[in-house]
Amino acid sequence: MTDETDARTVPTSGNQQVTLEAAPESPLESPLTERVEAILLIIDEPIALVALAAAVHAPVHAVRQVLEQLVEDYDGRGRGPRRGFELREVGGGWRLYVRDDHDDLVADFIGGQAPARLSQAALETLAVIAYKQPVTRGQVASIRAVNVDSVVRTLLARGLITELFADSETGAINYGTTDQLLQHLGINSIDDLPPISPLLDDGADGFDEGMI
Repeated sequence: MTDETDARTVPTSGNQQVTLEAAPESPLESPLTERVEAILLIIDEPIALVALAAAVHAPVHAVRQVLEQLVEDYDGRGRGPRRGFELREVGGGWRLYVRDDHDDLVADFIGGQAPARLSQAALETLAVIAYKQPVTRGQVASIRAVNVDSVVRTLLARGLITELFADSETGAINYGTTDQLLQHLGINSIDDLPPISPLLDDGADGFDEGMI
């Protein structure tokens, strides 16, 4: 028996039939839904529809349909159960989020896995966010002159910073500090932080100049 998905038969001019084997799928011909999910799993910030379509090499309208189907699937409105995560459009971009129902569970798990001490890189990044908030990851990276993606994830996991809002034009997430950080520092407000001088050449903007 011939697999209909892999081959098909066509009649010839005589009574013979010729079987045509289907060409193997190339990576770009894999199911669009799988490609979209693959990108959604690795992004740290909401991705715009056009950018997502470019990443998966598919028309924008087709990607939009896939996103709508995924939302229904994850919400349990399809054939399967509701998932512990959801797909949301935030600030003009799309990203996977843990459902609010499980925030405490995830926070407890991450808190239990987190190391007791922060690295020097994490402390420096936290200081930039604390003094310049609200600030995007790109702005922090520009000030520190290094990639801060993994450090920001660590600070989010520790509950020391949080996502405040997404930029309406770029979709970039703006970060700020949390009450948990204030508790660790023993202060009542971020205004109680000591003044600091810009220690980096390009870090003057947003800091109090001339302070020690």
